[in-house]
Amino acid sequence: MAPTLAVQLRHAADCVRAVEKGQSLGDALPRVPEALRPGVQALAFHVLRHLGAARAALQALAPRKPEAPVQALLHSALALLVSDEPTPGASYAPHTVVDQAVEAAKLSRGTQRAAGFVNAVLRRWLRERSELLVRLQKQPVARWNHPAWWIDRLRTDHPDGWEAVLAANNRPGPMTLRINRRRIARSDYQQRLTEQGLASRVVGEDGLELLDARPVSALPGFEQGWFAVQDAAAQMAAPLLLAGRTWSPADRVLDACAAPGGKTAHLLEHADLDLLALDVDARRCERIRENLQRLGLVAEVKAADAGRPADWWDGLPFDAILLDAPCTASGIVRRHPDVRWLRRPGDVEQLAQIQQTLLEALWPLLKPGGRLLYATCSVFRAEGASQVAAFLARHSDAVAGPAPGHLLPGNAGRNGEFADNPSGGQDGFFYARLDKRAP
Repeated sequence: MAPTLAVQLRHAADCVRAVEKGQSLGDALPRVPEALRPGVQALAFHVLRHLGAARAALQALAPRKPEAPVQALLHSALALLVSDEPTPGASYAPHTVVDQAVEAAKLSRGTQRAAGFVNAVLRRWLRERSELLVRLQKQPVARWNHPAWWIDRLRTDHPDGWEAVLAANNRPGPMTLRINRRRIARSDYQQRLTEQGLASRVVGEDGLELLDARPVSALPGFEQGWFAVQDAAAQMAAPLLLAGRTWSPADRVLDACAAPGGKTAHLLEHADLDLLALDVDARRCERIRENLQRLGLVAEVKAADAGRPADWWDGLPFDAILLDAPCTASGIVRRHPDVRWLRRPGDVEQLAQIQQTLLEALWPLLKPGGRLLYATCSVFRAEGASQVAAFLARHSDAVAGPAPGHLLPGNAGRNGEFADNPSGGQDGFFYARLDKRAP
């Protein structure tokens, strides 16, 4: 029997409360019973994509802040009521949402006594919905479902595209596969999908975007390493780093912040390389190894801090370096809707400093004539264009090579300053290629 909405709301509210306490949704979801997890995740994603409006609605309906468990439940229920989008996995009438939210309150010791309060607040929403929606549209955080500082920074960074970026962030991203060209041709794999009734379209050099997402276990060839799940924007890294020259097993390549290994694997699918994959987290290094093994690829994987070469570098320079640097993840919000609520304004500058430290540490490890591809899954200029401009000003031996710069999520930049963005539904990203002058 399928779980009731009340049961799913209870667990979704627990996840939302965890995010509001500063925990990632990825840490909260494993605490949900496994059988309930897919439905609760879909519901939690929906809530987090409408949390700004839900918070503003609760403030209007109940100015006195309720206790945290009650607040999280009300935020979850209101997120279903403020949105005109279909509820994930089902379609619930507003009165059903109210009824099931009250039942959800009765399921938890922390909210049992507030069941009547939950009922009163949500029924008031039903009575005053039209008037309240007009009020919410006048509040930027409620309208765009992002923190005020995030909206302000995005408006400054992308004056012609900020609204489209925010709108794209509130829509789920497509499921995109990277076809392992060493195992199967993309055209052959697309034919296999078609034979199973799964429609797809070609993106980039190796990608297929599914028109309807499916669990990887339902797709042909996962265990055989025929494909990996990777967004179209992330699939640009390997072609950008390797473009324009012939590579051999003697070429030393560093993937400096490699986990979970998608870009490492893509590099090896394109060329035989002497590749070192680093990540500071030993557990995440195991994930890299597992992914490479499934795809039939080989690289040296080492747990180390890329910013401290003295701890791991053997003194032999690299022909190419991929630095997919730690960042705010502001470009992948549609896949990780909790990110916007977890980040704080100071995080941008703090992470930009880490990115600068990594660039300065790795640049001396690159051969003259070599290339470094700098990447972040961020739409903020401090982590992209501004970071690279400052690096070029500091290093006279660095030259900007061909790279797309800032990519905006979805089709946000199609008619703005990024008119050459690919037309697909890629995540937000930044790429810059830095070539080291030969003597």
